[in-house]
Amino acid sequence: MKIFAIVIVAVLFFAACGGNHDYSPKPRGYYRIVFPKKEYREYVSRYPFTFLYPKYAMIMPDTQTRIAPKLLNMEYLLNMQFPQFNGTLHLSYDNITSKKMFNMLVEDARKLAFKHTVKATSIDQGSISFPDHKVYGIYYTIDGNAASSVQFYLTDSVKNYMRGALYFNSEPQLDSIRPVLNFVKQDVGVMIKSFRWK
Repeated sequence: MKIFAIVIVAVLFFAACGGNHDYSPKPRGYYRIVFPKKEYREYVSRYPFTFLYPKYAMIMPDTQTRIAPKLLNMEYLLNMQFPQFNGTLHLSYDNITSKKMFNMLVEDARKLAFKHTVKATSIDQGSISFPDHKVYGIYYTIDGNAASSVQFYLTDSVKNYMRGALYFNSEPQLDSIRPVLNFVKQDVGVMIKSFRWK
């Protein structure tokens, strides 16, 4: 019986080891993403601004308190949610009452963008300037595995100030979210170009 058991184990061992098996590692796969058609509608409300946003997004008041206390007037916080992509463009509006407040808001936007320096591989900033509509600002592109890849602010430099920050509700992995990020960045660009103060 012992010899029979040893022979069975030996046969199974050699059968398992025999043959030419290629066990090369497979590249990481990601889910196929089906993007919706680009269609926009106008956001009109009691707020002192209007803009175009995609039909596959929803805009609703933000009821959470994750930004600076001076911006916590709940009627001036909005979320543009992209449920299909598990992402949100957080928007906050403030009424400028002094030059000091304007400078503070602009500096806060810069600090909040550069807070991502720890995880970012680069942070680029570009000017936004539409003088015909009195819309000016800075657009921050944050590359790397940072929590937010896009931040910006818009202002008329006198009375109105709007800040936006795009976040996805998942662990920041730029390689996996890049197609969605590029798709949503186009929508942010349309929003900024169509932005008007009332």
